[in-house]
Amino acid sequence: MMRFDIMTLFPDLVNRILGESIIGRAQKSGAIRVETYNIRDYSEDKHHRVDDTPYGGGKGMLMAAPPIYNCFEAVLNRQKEEGFSSQSRRVIYLSPKGKVLTQAHAKELAQTYDNLILLCGHYEGVDQRIVDEIVDEEISIGDYVLTGGELPACILTDCVARMVEGVLADSECYEKESLSDGLLEYPQYTRPYEFHGRVVPEILISGDHAKVDAWRDARAKELTEDLRPDLLQEKIK
Repeated sequence: MMRFDIMTLFPDLVNRILGESIIGRAQKSGAIRVETYNIRDYSEDKHHRVDDTPYGGGKGMLMAAPPIYNCFEAVLNRQKEEGFSSQSRRVIYLSPKGKVLTQAHAKELAQTYDNLILLCGHYEGVDQRIVDEIVDEEISIGDYVLTGGELPACILTDCVARMVEGVLADSECYEKESLSDGLLEYPQYTRPYEFHGRVVPEILISGDHAKVDAWRDARAKELTEDLRPDLLQEKIK
């Protein structure tokens, strides 16, 4: 079982997203476990404030280090109380400053760690000292800025969790899809045979599996060349 502990100001948002579909079913089956923690609950301020103005000036507010650190300690204490002993833990801060998430890195996380602790920033981010103190790596989901780290945390959890044993029916479900081998996925078709005058390619109903595989490989390469030539450059490297 792989465990995800998510530190956030909006646990209900995270729970709603990850409680649905395949990831929701995976939690119910015990293939993965997702726990959320409200950072505000660990503020020592009487008004439960978690942010303050940044030193040096500037617009916006910054999440303070103490509530986040207190929350992090609570995560570890809860794991200990529940008898969960991680053999390989990774603390990740979802940040636009991090390396952009790829399928290859998600696979590495799924295969290397049994516990991911995810920190969701908000406002203008978090005090750098908390990054220096507890974070192992920063991950971005793209070169743009969001209002908080909740959606990126859900995306990372979904991407990693689906490669955990027992989440999908068969490993082939993720091993032969887009980006798994550095290429986009080939086009796929289902019934009806004809739709608005467009028919399924004859090769797919030929029954010749070798030819079908060859067609799929060729179309995957063609699509990647047309739509994402940058992926081919990375593959060459």
